[in-house]
Amino acid sequence: MAEYQTNLQIDSERLWASIHETAKFGATPKGGVKRLTLGTEDKHVRDWFCTACRAAGCEVHIDALGSIFAVRPGRDRSKLPIGIGSHLDTQPTGGKYDGVLGTLAALEVIHTLNRLDIETEAPICLVNWTNEEGSRFAPAVMGSAAYAGLYSTQDILARQDIDGVTVGDALDAIRYRGSEPVGALKLGAFVEVHIEQGPLLEAESKTIGVVDRGQGVIWYDGSIVGASAHTGTTPMNHRRDALAALSELVLSVERIALEYGPRAVGTIGECRIAEPSRNVIAGDVRFTMECRSAEIEVLDELDRRIRKSAADIAGRRRVGIQLEAIWRKDPTPFDPRIVDTIEAAAARLGYSRRRITSGAVHDAFNLALVMPAGMIFVPCKDGISHNELEEASQVHCTAGANVLLHTVLSLAGVASR
Repeated sequence: MAEYQTNLQIDSERLWASIHETAKFGATPKGGVKRLTLGTEDKHVRDWFCTACRAAGCEVHIDALGSIFAVRPGRDRSKLPIGIGSHLDTQPTGGKYDGVLGTLAALEVIHTLNRLDIETEAPICLVNWTNEEGSRFAPAVMGSAAYAGLYSTQDILARQDIDGVTVGDALDAIRYRGSEPVGALKLGAFVEVHIEQGPLLEAESKTIGVVDRGQGVIWYDGSIVGASAHTGTTPMNHRRDALAALSELVLSVERIALEYGPRAVGTIGECRIAEPSRNVIAGDVRFTMECRSAEIEVLDELDRRIRKSAADIAGRRRVGIQLEAIWRKDPTPFDPRIVDTIEAAAARLGYSRRRITSGAVHDAFNLALVMPAGMIFVPCKDGISHNELEEASQVHCTAGANVLLHTVLSLAGVASR
């Protein structure tokens, strides 16, 4: 295997231009992006992406769930490709960088290898995973989860959005239901670049986060059933107020999570009152909840303690509280070799860095279950993400792409001339 120059750099201007070009697909008035999975805007950015990958000499494959795989051949076709990429879908009030940076940084790696006429030993596969965000269809990280065998293709195709549209129907509507079985294209490893979505790198003036693990998460759907009644004629001590019970549960989740300090978080993020009225006591409330921790023992304790608190509140307030865990992802350690390779690449390039735990869930978590995987973080301003104000600098985006380039060269190897 040949050696490669340690000062290789991606084209910063081209990367920055592609980030802002793709931000036009679903652009919002406040400068963000609304590009929900398998919607019209998602189709447009997918078309752009496939065209760019083919122009870069890649062979494009699309699986039955719409995940896109663009393969750049290596000298040794018997080797499994090194996977790089992320996702192109966004939250309803998303920004320009979440997911998109990782996908376009990976494309820029391909452009750089082409420009420098570098042939790798192993092939390289650029991936855009379907429905990472989970904002239209649940669960999140859907495409990579099915790839890792956590769900069947048929299960995912049948999932519905709030309007009753299935994943299968949405794929057909934008013509991105591929012919290749999910998981047919095997990868030897996977590396993903992402904005941190938190404040640590910026606060510590670090350029690169070397992600060594990811938090575990549990998503819940919940309901509280009390009794609707007239607000003016029902004494306070006779009420079975579902919304008051939810309010107490919200504070209980907050209190329990706070007791673990930085080791846990818990949130009730949505609630919906059935047939709300200003002079009717809420009798039926639906809500969503999640809790997260990087320690499996803490995650289990959060689940147990929140369920006990819900039962106590239900008994005192004479309501019924149901909690259904609809998705669980245990804490994910990344492959030590991949983590060390990323850290060595950052050191070789002279970037300040630190080991970091991912607070958010990413596609790389699922890939880590079936292959060596790792992640590279770059700072985002004020730690803001899932927000139209999301912002990352060109310098930091370039740094993340450069670390990805050198990590890929270390993993895929450079062919001898």
